[in-house]
Amino acid sequence: MELFSDKPGDEGLPGRERGLAMAAVMTMATMAVFDGSMVNIALPQIARALNISAGAAVWVSNGYLLSASMTLAIFAALASHIGFRSLFTAGLSVFTLASLGCALSSSLDVLIVMRVLQGIGAAATLSIGPAILRSVFPNRLLGRILGLNALIIATSTAIAPVLGGTILSAMSWQWLFAINIPLGVIAILLTLRVVPSNPAATKSPFDVSGAVLSAVALGALIMAADSFAHPGGHELMTALTYGLIAVIAGMAFVWRQRRAPKPLLPLGMFASSRFSLAALTSLASFVSQGITFVALPFLFQSVYGYSAFVSALLFTPWPLGIILAAPHAGRLADRYPAAIISTVGLCVFAVGLLLLAQLPEHAQVWDIGLRSFVCGLGFGCFQSPNNREMLSNASRENSGYASGVLAIMRTFGQCLGSAFVGVILSVFAAQNIAQEAQAVRLSLWVAVIATVLAIVISVSRLRKSAANLQNG
Repeated sequence: MELFSDKPGDEGLPGRERGLAMAAVMTMATMAVFDGSMVNIALPQIARALNISAGAAVWVSNGYLLSASMTLAIFAALASHIGFRSLFTAGLSVFTLASLGCALSSSLDVLIVMRVLQGIGAAATLSIGPAILRSVFPNRLLGRILGLNALIIATSTAIAPVLGGTILSAMSWQWLFAINIPLGVIAILLTLRVVPSNPAATKSPFDVSGAVLSAVALGALIMAADSFAHPGGHELMTALTYGLIAVIAGMAFVWRQRRAPKPLLPLGMFASSRFSLAALTSLASFVSQGITFVALPFLFQSVYGYSAFVSALLFTPWPLGIILAAPHAGRLADRYPAAIISTVGLCVFAVGLLLLAQLPEHAQVWDIGLRSFVCGLGFGCFQSPNNREMLSNASRENSGYASGVLAIMRTFGQCLGSAFVGVILSVFAAQNIAQEAQAVRLSLWVAVIATVLAIVISVSRLRKSAANLQNG
């Protein structure tokens, strides 16, 4: 297989060691995807087992998301101080031990604390996962390995609901966390063996002020999005308060980064228009994905009347499309301009969303699946080339930072998408199936608009690239 074959002048690790490093990174990515999707399915069972309300059980999910979001930028910066292997090993260890803690939890408080620790461990690994892949694979294979990474994540997304439902039908919810333990141990051993121990790139003091400000800004933004997803009088004021805190902390963070001797996030990276535009394109596209992933379950279950299990199966064509498109898109991105391929993918994605927004009142399963499949093909064609564009337009010493920005764009795009759906459902005060159907379809149209915005941003970078070629 070409991914693991060596050529003269190749950067990174020898072929066999590349495979083991890839296995470590992708095992962790798979666990993180499984953990989010399967735990959401188990929330009703957890609420019954711990004798708590559904609203309280939601914090089993929110605690993980909040802690991961607040620490993504911190860990992306910390990699340059302690090295990839040390940080990835520490993150894996925390995640694995916290999974054991979750499996042994007998109260909501303990479970939430363990989930917060899980989120911190996940952030430490996910923030630098793509950067590790860049460091161990030669640049000629970067698009392909990122495409394969997208394929693994899409596959995990496809089977996680079905696997979670199967486990819950035979065993208790604790087993959803227990399965992480052997996988985590294997990933730790592989990391210690093959992931480069690249020494710290800097001996400058860590930017503690920047770390605190980034955590406050990112955490407040997540809380604002969560409050907007459940709007009302009190919740709206709460959301606005969190939003104000996020704006103030964000402005203070930028001010600090411009003056810090060794900033938490080098703003100079964004001087590259190709990097900045790729990041904005990613944000807008994940807003679309976030809207769609929250809106469709309402459409499938409340409007069409399908069960939760059938609704999970109706999502399968989307990741299946990604599985088929992502590897080929990654290979093409190694030969042709990645921005062109990702823009084509966005156009296909927009067509798929348009088809979903125009689903008839009594849609057949095959019709829903086909339209979702088009979305998956488009997103799979977009994601890995766009990720390649981001990473390849950051210097190797800034790979960790670029990887963190990539993770932040994904997380916040999905959160903002979720908030949009919550606001629309509240504005429509959906009290019957007709109103809910109208709100869901409007949400899908908002997803189309966000994708069109992503296309506009993506096309602008094509123009800049063409202008640079003419000037050169």
